[in-house]
Amino acid sequence: MAKKKTPAGEMSFLDHLEELRWLLVRSCIAICIGGCVAFTFSQFIFDEIIFAPTRGNFITYRFFCDLANKYDLDKSFCIDKLPFEIQSRSMDGQFSTDIWTAITAGFILAAPFMLWEIWKFISPALYDKEKKYAAAFIFSTSLLFFMGVVFGHYLITPLSLNFLGNYRISDVVKNDIDLDSYLSLIKTTAISCGLVFELPIIMYFLSKLGIISAKFLRNYRRYAYVIILIIAAVVTPPDVVSQMIVTIPIAILFETSIFIAARIDKQKAKKEKLEANV
Repeated sequence: MAKKKTPAGEMSFLDHLEELRWLLVRSCIAICIGGCVAFTFSQFIFDEIIFAPTRGNFITYRFFCDLANKYDLDKSFCIDKLPFEIQSRSMDGQFSTDIWTAITAGFILAAPFMLWEIWKFISPALYDKEKKYAAAFIFSTSLLFFMGVVFGHYLITPLSLNFLGNYRISDVVKNDIDLDSYLSLIKTTAISCGLVFELPIIMYFLSKLGIISAKFLRNYRRYAYVIILIIAAVVTPPDVVSQMIVTIPIAILFETSIFIAARIDKQKAKKEKLEANV
């Protein structure tokens, strides 16, 4: 059945819902395909990626240990292994974990395709000159997302594991971490950081829509930095160098967002000035 359109040639509300439905369907199919690929390499994913931060020879621990030895800093990362064991306490625990981990990996692998689908969905609302940036949009958003996932897994996750694994309320309590709890931290950290790294792209569209401005971001800059520093202080050892390693990438993202918002504000002001002179 042909789609009904309004007299102006635009899609109706129901047509937009139909397009959104097919966007979700195609995205789910892409996630399933990515999940099947991930399931094929599940042993490598678990041994070399997911459980790698539990070992003392993990690249992040070695980096911070070398840094601590060189500059005489906190040596809490010079370890052989983290002081806890991971256990599965249900009969189907490892099987269901394998399935859901494959789905999560499928979501990460399918991210560029889903971003392309999102672009196709929102592109009718853009100007013709903006539609030309489809390739740049897909590349930049995908790159930022993957950078965020890597940042989360190779920096935030080991720092969090080291802090939480060594945290003690009493020597009476022994840490035997449930498999679901461990994987929840791994997956949540990776995907959350991937989404946080999309901040410049999100700010671009929010600025376009007039929801935020560079002035607004500058006014709340001090609060943003306080939050960033608190997060860095919680997950890192008590030394300035480690905290800065976590703080700097997030601060760069925030400053980039301000720069993007300022460019959008200038473009809007220039356009309004031209329209006023007509």
